[in-house]
Amino acid sequence: MSALPRVTRRRAVTAAVALVLIAAATIYAVLPERAAWTAQDLRITVRSGPADDQPADLDARFLLPRERSGKVPAVLLAHGFGGSKDSVRSDAESLAARGYAVLTWTAQGFGASTGQIHLDSPDYEVKDAQRLLDWLAQRPEVQTDAAGDPRVGVVGGSYGGALALLLAGQDQRVDAIVPSITWNDLSRAFLPQAASTSATGVFKKGWAGVFFGSSSGGDNPACGRFAADVCAAYLSMATTGSADQSALDLLRRSSPATVLDRIKAPSLLIQGAVDTLFPLSEADYNAKGIAATGTPVKVAWFTGGHDGGAGPGSDQDRVKFLTAQWLDHYLRGEGAAPGDDFTWSRVAGFSALDRDLVTNGYSTPAYPGITGSGSTQVAVTGEAQAIANPPNGNPGAISSLPGLGSRLSSLLSGNVATDLPGQHATFATAPLTSAIDVAGAPTLRLRAASPTGEAVLFVKLYDVDQGGTPTLSAGLVAPVRLTGLPTDLAAAQPVTVTLPAIVRRLEAGHTLQVVVASSDQAFLTPAAPATYTVAVDGQVTLPTLAGTPIASPAAIYWYALGALIALVLLGLAVLLLIRRARRRRRVTTVNAELADTPLVVSGLRKAYKDGFVAVEEIGFTVERGQVVGLLGPNGAGKTTTLRVLMGLTTPTAGEIHVFGHRLVPGAQILSRVGALVEGPGFLPHLTGHQNLEAYWRATGRPWEDARFDEALEIAGLGASVHRKTKNYSHGMRQRLAIAQAMLGLPELLVLDEPTDGLDPPQIAEMRRVLQRYATDGRAVLVSSHLLAEVEQTCTHAVVVNKGRIVASGPVEDIVGESPSVAIDVTDVPAATEILTGLGVRSVTADGPSGLIVDMNGTPRAEVVASLVRGGVGVDRVAPRRRLEDAFLALVGDNSRGSGDR
Repeated sequence: MSALPRVTRRRAVTAAVALVLIAAATIYAVLPERAAWTAQDLRITVRSGPADDQPADLDARFLLPRERSGKVPAVLLAHGFGGSKDSVRSDAESLAARGYAVLTWTAQGFGASTGQIHLDSPDYEVKDAQRLLDWLAQRPEVQTDAAGDPRVGVVGGSYGGALALLLAGQDQRVDAIVPSITWNDLSRAFLPQAASTSATGVFKKGWAGVFFGSSSGGDNPACGRFAADVCAAYLSMATTGSADQSALDLLRRSSPATVLDRIKAPSLLIQGAVDTLFPLSEADYNAKGIAATGTPVKVAWFTGGHDGGAGPGSDQDRVKFLTAQWLDHYLRGEGAAPGDDFTWSRVAGFSALDRDLVTNGYSTPAYPGITGSGSTQVAVTGEAQAIANPPNGNPGAISSLPGLGSRLSSLLSGNVATDLPGQHATFATAPLTSAIDVAGAPTLRLRAASPTGEAVLFVKLYDVDQGGTPTLSAGLVAPVRLTGLPTDLAAAQPVTVTLPAIVRRLEAGHTLQVVVASSDQAFLTPAAPATYTVAVDGQVTLPTLAGTPIASPAAIYWYALGALIALVLLGLAVLLLIRRARRRRRVTTVNAELADTPLVVSGLRKAYKDGFVAVEEIGFTVERGQVVGLLGPNGAGKTTTLRVLMGLTTPTAGEIHVFGHRLVPGAQILSRVGALVEGPGFLPHLTGHQNLEAYWRATGRPWEDARFDEALEIAGLGASVHRKTKNYSHGMRQRLAIAQAMLGLPELLVLDEPTDGLDPPQIAEMRRVLQRYATDGRAVLVSSHLLAEVEQTCTHAVVVNKGRIVASGPVEDIVGESPSVAIDVTDVPAATEILTGLGVRSVTADGPSGLIVDMNGTPRAEVVASLVRGGVGVDRVAPRRRLEDAFLALVGDNSRGSGDR
């Protein structure tokens, strides 16, 4: 054993230094990263109320950028309904890290703050925010424009967004606002009316209940922490379904609509397109009201909202960028003025990384409103229909699920909406001839009659794909309350119904359905049952909008990565082209004698580098009009032969000629060959027809050459071709794969085990499919180990065993002379005894009156005579030899083949 090295002073010092460095690196790695901001939790006492004499303690947090020089602008960050200062913590920290002093707080009536909920009342919550502006103006870290006037922006969503608007209209010290997913008129938001009439709207009980039920505590269990007047208004509307004047006054008092003409702070309005609480129209009213005074306004829509959450990551990035750009310019004076261009997004699909929705962003130079920059009229047809209003709205249709939030995928895919029989009328369009990019509020004309003179209706616009699946975009409906209605529809006057604004691409081939329903679980409908008659007149008008795509940072990254991959692929393509060119130089002639013969295989051999031989030597010919079966036990070399035939692997020796052309991988002559080798593969979310279309387009060949109808007729798919393939049985998938191979009606069809996994009726149908195809000079080559099916389907057979052909030719020639006979007799037991005495090799029962007899050289006449002498009647004598018998005679009992690879 060798001695350990001696420890010297130098070695000890070196080791100690190394240990110190390793320890320091380890400590640095595990220590948390130092935040770019500091935070202080505090209580701020404010006085509000009509006389400013009602104190409230607000639970607040004040954040400052850690690295700052001098005073910095401030941001007042308000939370949504039911939230607190902690709800916006992430946004507060991001803004502080960007260089802003951020004050966030819990509003009256929520969390650890005192007071009651007054719904953003100008006398309470808005005055509270004014006192917070006073507090910011006194902070030495905050930049001011004058004494008591802080340089400040106000940011908030929903409840906080309305506060930003109301505060900007009530206090001119506000320098910029970014309200999102909020309301314009709270009375219209909770009592929406989509028809051009003065009747009060329909109470949105679902969302109102979510809000009212989110408050707990207080002295009155019926009201929680709501102020008495707010509680009384809710209880009245929830009971009657309508609002009295005092309730309307209260809701309008808390509405930004009352102060828009006084807002001078530049306003970035962000609204979600997946929002059944505050739809896009609310931001539209705010934008028009603020812009009318000359104040800078910018509008942005995103694919999210109260039902859709924060939206896909790409939308979140765009909203954050717009917010930072707005605040940086109007609070810090950085960058050019953002301008009033309009941005929005549309769902493009799903991310392959995390299955999150992916959106594409677009922009236009100016905000077009919810009427779009253009429009398309689509004719709607359907007779007048009667629909029933259920008592107390039960059972009721479902359009959305208020309060569940973040159900973006379900709402966009239409998995929530459900209409009930007898409670809705449907009016439809013809299939769209081209795609329509809808961005705005569709409109239509509606007529209704009611025995009570009044009707509450819900109008919906469904997008129906070719498979018949309807989608109600974002779960949005148009509630309508009509009064003064006649009892006879003929006397009814049409009213214009403006549906909620949507952002959706309607694909060509889809149809639209206008559904008029009498119930919806999200709304309060008349308690008494009644039957209405409804009709939709003429057409639906769809607002359209085209814009310039927005390149997101993520997109730029993918473009750069795509460019790198493209360079690599280009290099590989060049190498492949060089290799193919060299290979094609060896194929310069066409064998004219074989030009009319679909397939000639000569001396084919396939061996692998490890010495394994999959195909020893195979040669055969397939002529026009033939259905040729390639037979052999498992591992005989059938699939390897087909793989070589399709250019999927190269042979070691031998040649294959297709219509006289020597076959090499990628040869043009393969365009005249259709194939199914090693099982079908389809995109499960597409229909069969869409899969076939995608396959054919990928070939790059002219569409008119596909001969879709002929291929589908031969394959016998029927209407099932328009169903999604994820719902196909195995047999339907096999038939779709056969149809794909038949596209273009290739002159040679090559199929590997086409009946694999099929049940007997499906096998019989596949047999007819192949026989129909081998007409008009076409040919079929099919590999199989189902001998009975080959015998009934094929005209010719090639028998392969251990990589060699042991027989080939017409099926009847291979079957040959029969060593056995089939005999139908009147007495099976007696016949069996007589035949056994004659010395035949075997007697096997075949049904109730049949026997299979291996004659062992005994003449048939002697067999029949012996049976008759023994008193046994003979009804039929026929030779019996199946392909299975011939196959076993050729390959023996040992089914072990060479083994495909």
